[in-house]
Amino acid sequence: MRIISGIHKSRKIVAPKNLPVRPTTDMAKESLFNILNNHFYFDEISVLDLFAGTGNISYEFASRGTEQITSVDQDFGCIKFINQTAEKFDMPINTIKSDVFKYLEKTTQKANVIFADPPYAFSEELFTRIPELVFQNNLLLEDGLLIIEHSKHTDLSNLKHFGYSKSYGGNKFSFFEAD
Repeated sequence: MRIISGIHKSRKIVAPKNLPVRPTTDMAKESLFNILNNHFYFDEISVLDLFAGTGNISYEFASRGTEQITSVDQDFGCIKFINQTAEKFDMPINTIKSDVFKYLEKTTQKANVIFADPPYAFSEELFTRIPELVFQNNLLLEDGLLIIEHSKHTDLSNLKHFGYSKSYGGNKFSFFEAD
């Protein structure tokens, strides 16, 4: 994986092979950040990266100037890798080792962008829990976005707060906004 833009543009990051992850492809990530670039000034927002995995999305926000980034993952190896990479590149990424659903149930931390990249094999019920918890606990700041990455075969358009979706290859991003 590589960082697409910002102060660390073109840097390659090689994650250990043993991590239980599926990083967002560079093509999909570039397209996502082109959309986000039209909504936000990256140096003025806070980000919550759920199911952070390798930290791929967090690194991209950090490279573009975001100072408040929290990455949540339940895998110790993923958290360790994100911490090592953030330290190596002097990125302001705070990590939390936790089950994402338990974290969302308890946190009061609000963000402008909440990005969730759960396993593609999640049941519809588990996908539904993500926006339910985010909106029930009022975790998005005003004009914020919840973005869920999933397979193009998964349809989240029936969920409350759904705005629109964009597909890139086998990846699909569904965007949710507060009413």
